[in-house]
Amino acid sequence: MLTKLKEIVQEISQIPVLEEALTCVAQRLVEVMQIDCCSVYLADYQEQHFRLVATEGLSADAVGRVAIGFSEGLIGLIGQREEPINVADAQAHPRFKHYPEVKEESYHAFLGTPIIHQRRVLGVISVQQKQRRKFSEQDEALLVTLAVQMALEIANAEARGALQLSESGVKTHKQRSIWGIPGSPGLAIGEGVVPSARAHLRDYVLRKSKKTKREVKEYRAAVVATKQDIAELNERIEGSVPEDVATIFQMYDLLLDANSLGHEVEDKIKEGWDAASALKIVSEDYQHRFSRMSDPYMRERAIDVADLSNRVFLHLVAEKTDFEQVADEVILVADVVSAAMLAEYPAGSLKGIVSLKGATNSHTAILARAMGIPAVMGISDVPLSLFGGRQLVLDGYVGEIKVNPDEGTLEHYKLLVEEEQELEQTIAGYADIEATTQDGCSIELLINAGLSAELDANYLASGDGVGLYRTEIPFMQRERFPSEQEQVELYRQMLTAYPDKTVTMRTLDVGGDKPLPYLNYTEDNPFLGWRGIRVTLDHPEIFIVQVRAMLRASIGYSNLQIMLPMITSLSEVREAKRLISQAYYEVNEDAVKKNQVLNRPKVGVMLEVPAIIYQLHEVAKLVDFFSIGSNDLTQYLLAVDRNNARVSNIYNSYHPSVLRVLVQIAETVSGLDKPITLCGEMASDAGGIVLLLAMGYRKLSVNGQNLAKAKWVVSHMKLARAEQLLADILQKSDPEEVQELLNLELENMGLGGLVRAGK
Repeated sequence: MLTKLKEIVQEISQIPVLEEALTCVAQRLVEVMQIDCCSVYLADYQEQHFRLVATEGLSADAVGRVAIGFSEGLIGLIGQREEPINVADAQAHPRFKHYPEVKEESYHAFLGTPIIHQRRVLGVISVQQKQRRKFSEQDEALLVTLAVQMALEIANAEARGALQLSESGVKTHKQRSIWGIPGSPGLAIGEGVVPSARAHLRDYVLRKSKKTKREVKEYRAAVVATKQDIAELNERIEGSVPEDVATIFQMYDLLLDANSLGHEVEDKIKEGWDAASALKIVSEDYQHRFSRMSDPYMRERAIDVADLSNRVFLHLVAEKTDFEQVADEVILVADVVSAAMLAEYPAGSLKGIVSLKGATNSHTAILARAMGIPAVMGISDVPLSLFGGRQLVLDGYVGEIKVNPDEGTLEHYKLLVEEEQELEQTIAGYADIEATTQDGCSIELLINAGLSAELDANYLASGDGVGLYRTEIPFMQRERFPSEQEQVELYRQMLTAYPDKTVTMRTLDVGGDKPLPYLNYTEDNPFLGWRGIRVTLDHPEIFIVQVRAMLRASIGYSNLQIMLPMITSLSEVREAKRLISQAYYEVNEDAVKKNQVLNRPKVGVMLEVPAIIYQLHEVAKLVDFFSIGSNDLTQYLLAVDRNNARVSNIYNSYHPSVLRVLVQIAETVSGLDKPITLCGEMASDAGGIVLLLAMGYRKLSVNGQNLAKAKWVVSHMKLARAEQLLADILQKSDPEEVQELLNLELENMGLGGLVRAGK
């Protein structure tokens, strides 16, 4: 039976039209189970009924025409109860409802089960037989198993719009929602634009050529022309993004260099291939190697190679690469949105980005955030054709895209976009004020730095210091470990920019969703594996060099603090401190010889692994300060990978357990005489700020672009009222109740523009 089930699943997955696939299911089940009838009903939530879409045994004329209300008949009962129903005589059941047009009078035995995807009933599949009998447990198990397999196919078809049927069975273009991973926050409305298909290297037929010199000359000319294109694209976005974010284009230059792809392409030409064939052979070889790597960063290199190779190819075939005229308000949609592709569209018209592949740490997402463009990533199993030429509403806060929004939805989001723009203008005026509540409580607002030196410089003057300097970014942007001197120069820029403000530098925090391209290893579960302090303690040569660089950069200053990530045990803290002391004595010895002053930095730990929360008293004896990494702490508490679109909706900073843990930490640390800062997205969220201050946190570290917003929130709140609110919220049992109560309070505070989840 298992073999038969696999055959059915394989068959339906190969049929492109859903209705035909479901008809195939009905036919095959009748054959495999040796029964008289099988039918499939799909849910229409707008009309509140299940519609018959496929059958083998009932009247064919009823398909697409018979609709059973959600509260009607046995089909409706299965949907309501969300479980199988197995009865010997359906017509004797109190919920049985007769539909003459289906012609089921001769059937008695009935077994039906819901088709459910991500807790949502998509439909019902039923089998029937003329004989009065209950179906066996094996029959029931088979049908349930098949329904689970069918659910994903139906959900994907629903996203594509294949299920939108009118009363006559004709497809219509109704509004539908598609979910992905939030890549860059914000709202956008525009026309979906899928870059038009040009001649592509993958379609080129390999050819031989004896004119080697000519082919090499043409290839080199195409490379020069491509480099010029890249330079123009870089110039086009200059000023729209920070300089060091725009250096993504430097990687394109490296790939075009003669010592990279060029050398191998010319070798292939000398073997007798024409330029385009040689380029295709080398390009596809690199793409194949990169795409098979487990490291997400290295897999993305396959995208870069494909993009660049095709640009060179277009010059080889003399095809123009100018971008076409598009609508005034564009939402760019592509299988993979490359950095170069972003630059091809005028900054004023590009309102949003949809990348079918990629996650929150991809180049596309990083660039989109730097440009302030809303983005949704990781849309799986949805064709590009769904988006092209359609009106789209993009919500980068929650990762939702509405295709063909109805008039009411469109007007609602237009109003939200206008409110967002007005709100941003209002908030900008608070950038340089002191962060003080209405009842006189002063708050330290620091910034999270390291992504962009240019952006950091813009925000440092308005912040109270750097609560988190991500040292891993320079490591991730290189193809090797940065040297000690390179690190010294980077760190000194930050320390000398504002010498009277504390800069907390986190030691190398890689692994999980932040792989190093040159530290290649494979893990089944990287988030629970070799990351953070575990990597650097296993490689003290990396750790000591980085700490030495921090110390050398701080000579003559007293504003450096060192923070250790992913701490789980006291032994990790002790070993890290031993290595820090070793580095200090080495650097100090040189400093003394040069009559320089090296201040010993304070050392702290990040609280992000739940285990360390129960060792705070012991850890406090070893460190000078604490910092909470709320993103990872939430992820580990809830056992949710927030980059996984299938479960990302479970990730919620307002989960009662998360709030109660944060209260517990604040209460414990208050008695330890150690300062504590909270980093992470929660510190940038309006409701999060209110709750954190009520818990007792007085130091928050936020992304620079959210600094003015955080000051705006603080200046509008009263601490006493926030403490009353927290007491009420801690009595709530689920995140939705917390969010509802919090949103009401934000409205009362005059912060109604920030009540959207994630803002």
